[in-house]
Amino acid sequence: MRSRATASTLGPTPNARRLAAMRVLMVGGGCRGLELARSLVADGHAVRAVTRREARRTELEGAGCECWIGDPDRVGTLRYALDNVTLVLWLLATARGTPEAVGALHGSRLRMMLEKVTDTTVRGVLYEAAGAVPADVLAGGVAEMERARSRNEIPFALLEADPSDRAAWVPAARAAIQTLVDAPRVA
Repeated sequence: MRSRATASTLGPTPNARRLAAMRVLMVGGGCRGLELARSLVADGHAVRAVTRREARRTELEGAGCECWIGDPDRVGTLRYALDNVTLVLWLLATARGTPEAVGALHGSRLRMMLEKVTDTTVRGVLYEAAGAVPADVLAGGVAEMERARSRNEIPFALLEADPSDRAAWVPAARAAIQTLVDAPRVA
């Protein structure tokens, strides 16, 4: 299932269904991701937030997250973070670094992570497809998502809201998450 959450599809509707309790693995996202995590935790969901730095543990745990020390540049550090996870949120569209390193996060590292997701409890992946990362790199990430869907039937949704507009970004992320939860399961 591929869906796009855009500014035109944002926000809860009066009849919006509440998400069933789930555990998400949030990779990246920075401050906007922390705001999304607080929103999910407030609704009774478990959020496992990945950080490279132990120094962020207090902030993440203060938001109600389970802190996972790992690095998307070293996908092996995330393997066990997938335990009992319903959705993976790959929120790296504002990642910084060398062009090669950022490209790898949306190419080979994303591909490796999607391979690890196969045969787990993960029911879908949210890919942040708009941000400061060059458009061609993000398009490569979308192609990786398409490939994983084609090969392994991994449902995904694209988050295309502007990450600098938190008022729109968080509701767009929630809407995209809802589409993944509502997606029919392949038997």
